[in-house]
Amino acid sequence: MTLQDALGRFATLTFTREVAAPLATLWQAWTAPAARAVWAAPTPAVTVEFLEADTRVGGCEVSLCKVAGAPDIRCECGWLALTPSARSVNYEVVSTSGETRSAALVTADFSGDGARSRLVVTVQLSSLAGDMEAGYRQGFEAGLGNLAGAAERTMVLERVIKAPRAVVWGAWMNPQSLPQWWGPDGFFCRTTRIDLRQGGEWVFDMIGPDGTVFPNHHLYREVRPQERISYALLWGENGPKHADAWAAFDEQDGATKVTLGMVFSTAAEFQTAKGFGAIELGQQTLAKLERRVTD
Repeated sequence: MTLQDALGRFATLTFTREVAAPLATLWQAWTAPAARAVWAAPTPAVTVEFLEADTRVGGCEVSLCKVAGAPDIRCECGWLALTPSARSVNYEVVSTSGETRSAALVTADFSGDGARSRLVVTVQLSSLAGDMEAGYRQGFEAGLGNLAGAAERTMVLERVIKAPRAVVWGAWMNPQSLPQWWGPDGFFCRTTRIDLRQGGEWVFDMIGPDGTVFPNHHLYREVRPQERISYALLWGENGPKHADAWAAFDEQDGATKVTLGMVFSTAAEFQTAKGFGAIELGQQTLAKLERRVTD
């Protein structure tokens, strides 16, 4: 191998995106496993299957990119640094059929003010089997485009509840208590069936103060006790998907920070939700949870 060939295996790539979403929302879209699953596939022809997802320093994300007629591409991502709404650093190793094809160091820098944010991603790439630079450029350009679109239709609600995480988790994941506090002020839930395990579901009607019935169907994709859940929201039993959602539970000086996120299926649905006050109504729901565990 010549020196020129060896040097050609290394590249530094930089990608920049301006995103019409608040900085905290873009951070959640970048880091929350449920959100990453929404935008990870670079094209509709690619299916991404997540085998592991642990977004914290020292945590690892393992995924398989699947394309019909081609070997699966395995991607391992290890989180080295996470400074909320400011910077993330991770390594990435890509392999196919047991052969490592590339290794990279990925640094993402976040900035923003108000309703807009800026993301700058720097990839320090080492191609170990063939030239991977073109594939990385294509993949990151497409993926970050998907990320921007997802962030712009993502809603994030946060609340610090003065109760231990185990207590807050128990109120959320107990089939008797969840229907009693879920929903905004004046709403109540009428449950058809409920199974809050991974792979389970909750089929219910949310009934407004004026008697309006809103059919709901939650499909639980992931349940990590006292850490997070992810689920799909459907318009009624087996209806069209409304959003991909997650709830994260973080200890904070004896209290619990609850983060509830939703990536709406379309920009139009996001705007409609904002228009009827989904942020305020969601905060009312989290306030009801707080009252349940603190009263």
